[in-house]
Amino acid sequence: MTDAPSQPTPLAGVHPLLRSRFSPLDFDPTLDLTADDVDLLLDAARWAPSAGNSQPWAFVTVVRGTPDHARLLAHLAPSSRRWAQHASVLVVCLAHRYVDDTDLTFSEFADYDLGQAVAHLTLQASGMGLAARQFRAFDLEALAAELRPNPGWAIVSMVAVGLAAGAPASQRTRIDLDELQTAALSREAR
Repeated sequence: MTDAPSQPTPLAGVHPLLRSRFSPLDFDPTLDLTADDVDLLLDAARWAPSAGNSQPWAFVTVVRGTPDHARLLAHLAPSSRRWAQHASVLVVCLAHRYVDDTDLTFSEFADYDLGQAVAHLTLQASGMGLAARQFRAFDLEALAAELRPNPGWAIVSMVAVGLAAGAPASQRTRIDLDELQTAALSREAR
């Protein structure tokens, strides 16, 4: 009788940047990022793929300790303000959905493409020894009134970036691969 081949560990072949990525519960409030650090994060986002190379994303960055940072924190939900206030930089993520103030679609893939850009930013942060936590726990209307995006642009989410304070939770879980591949399909289609 031969032993059955062993199954690979779930993360065995996954790139170390992806394998080590996690959303911290807090950030080190003493780490300051330089303007060059912030530019490097945004440059990584800039190189994300997009439909028709439309690049329908924009980012507003505010560094901890500045008046803009304090104004942004005022719009966060208490649950996110508790840890986001310590991040070195907060990034507001916007998608270019419409042409100016019309109903003409600038990019029907704007939110998807923005997600690609944020993923690139997140991996760049990981490569720099930083952590990035994406979130949507903020008052969207108040933040939009504060930032006044141009017509056709919409605030979608935010990302807090800095040095993680503390280790990741000991057990990170995800849905299994079988469910990942079939969860959205009706039983009849499977």
